[in-house]
Amino acid sequence: MRHSLLAAALLSATLAACQGQAPTAPAEGTAATAASTEQADAKFNALSKRWLDEWMRLNPVSASQIGDHRFDATLDDYSAAGRQAQVDFNKKLLAELDALDQKTLSREMQVDLLLLKNQVRGDLFALETLQSWAWDPQLYNSLAGGALYNLMARDFAPMPERLKSATARMEKLPALFAQMRENLDPARVPKIHAETVSKQNAGVVGLVDQFIVPAADQLQGEDRKRLDAAIAGLRKAVDEQQKWLDGTLVPNAKGDFRIGEKLYDEKLKFALMSSLSRADIKQRAESELKRVRGEMYGIARTVLKDKPNAPEMPDNPTDDQQQKAIEAALELAYADRPKREDVVDFAKQTLADATKFTREKQLVTVPDAPVKIILMPEFQRGVSVAYCDSPGPLDKGLDTYYAISPIPEDWSKEQVDSFLREYNSRMIHLLSIHEAMPGHYLEGAHSTESKDLLRGVLRSGLFAEGWAVYTEDMMADAGYMNNDPLFRLVQLKFYLRTIGNAILDQGVHVDNWTREQAMDLMTRQTFQQEREAAGKWVRAQLTSAQLPTYFVGAQEHFDLRKAWEAKEGAKFNAKAYHDQVLSYGAPPVRFVSELMLDKPIE
Repeated sequence: MRHSLLAAALLSATLAACQGQAPTAPAEGTAATAASTEQADAKFNALSKRWLDEWMRLNPVSASQIGDHRFDATLDDYSAAGRQAQVDFNKKLLAELDALDQKTLSREMQVDLLLLKNQVRGDLFALETLQSWAWDPQLYNSLAGGALYNLMARDFAPMPERLKSATARMEKLPALFAQMRENLDPARVPKIHAETVSKQNAGVVGLVDQFIVPAADQLQGEDRKRLDAAIAGLRKAVDEQQKWLDGTLVPNAKGDFRIGEKLYDEKLKFALMSSLSRADIKQRAESELKRVRGEMYGIARTVLKDKPNAPEMPDNPTDDQQQKAIEAALELAYADRPKREDVVDFAKQTLADATKFTREKQLVTVPDAPVKIILMPEFQRGVSVAYCDSPGPLDKGLDTYYAISPIPEDWSKEQVDSFLREYNSRMIHLLSIHEAMPGHYLEGAHSTESKDLLRGVLRSGLFAEGWAVYTEDMMADAGYMNNDPLFRLVQLKFYLRTIGNAILDQGVHVDNWTREQAMDLMTRQTFQQEREAAGKWVRAQLTSAQLPTYFVGAQEHFDLRKAWEAKEGAKFNAKAYHDQVLSYGAPPVRFVSELMLDKPIE
């Protein structure tokens, strides 16, 4: 297929370009040392190229998202043989990576070596120790949806070519469902996971009806017959899967959604690559919770001053006085909210506002890459309210999607009101800042400009989420919404959610928190509305070690900013700083700090 060959050529060319980059020689190194470093870099690049090629082949759904379209007609193999092939591949490569002497590499390559080792070890941990394939049905549901969505959502190739790839994948999806039924042990599957996937299952057919059926006439003859047969076969397989989910998996799911201290600490290490331990994260989060609530109380005293029926607001409040004052001030913000049917249109307006402000204030270079606001695909709903879906590092110039989940049709008026109080007008401004401008969309666009393909593939969630949270504070500091104190209040409330995420995640998975404990943290201590908190309780059960990425990443971004300001002094320039931070291709923030501040790569 023409485009698949083009993708293969692009991958090879990009890797060759990476290998051709001149290594950073020591400042006083000899020519022999420089040659040795170049040789070591070349050896590592050969290993990383082998890993990329084989990893793409073993993970074709992810490869499609990344932009390597050589394997668009295949699916990930989670049979026993397929899993063993991944284990064998990772163990062999890890032995070769461990044999390399990190100190012989250039500083940039030292970072890449550590990133690749973490990825390989993390993959082995997921396959052999965590064993999500045996207890988490979300793994298979995400693969099934991503298999089609990654082909059809963006115009990376002519539609007939993408339809042929989609046909081949639809033909293989019944086998993936069979692997799911074979691998999952209901005794290990948590009920919340089974119930969530049962609700999402029909979303695969929804993708077919949304993307494939309307374009089907672009195939003719045998190709069209094969497409129609594949669609019919998939509809039947999804129906059968639904019956199995509802009749077998959900009623027999007996697993504990808490992964426990040992697994949590290991997973956290791979997810964060941070210098902060679980205990460090908890201590810092609890300290920030207290500090931010104090700052919010100060704003509350300002906006409620001279208001009729304002609560008591002494200089040294009790916990109850502080709580009531902040809640009363937030009510002023909750009163300004869009109608249910206007949320998406209002989000589009806030995106335009944030983009204009970022450009005018020259906070960071704003890319020209396109971004679109869309309704979240059904197969991805039920975990978060919004997300940013950036094109992969090999798919240049394609749309970024800022996806928003619609308010469920079956919600009561009270539930809808709770949601819109949380996602009031100022909060939607913040959501657009976080997910799009200058948050995830902008960061993703900068990351794809990096020539380091390996780093693009291994883009750090810690860096990305931390950057998005950092930009919320950055925009407020720059005077967004004319220094509106209620915007700052809502921004701090949004930041409290980030702090709460870090506390909640280990509270649930390590400290065995009950729903009541979780809801108290969210609704009382961090001022979240009931619908938001209820959704986050579900998310905390469905995921682990992801919620802390926001807080830990933000702390490391704040720390780096302070260190760079101290280094630069009066020369500090925010735009130059932000552009430099984003120029490294989004590795974990600690590596950006080490590269920028000329510290050892550890």
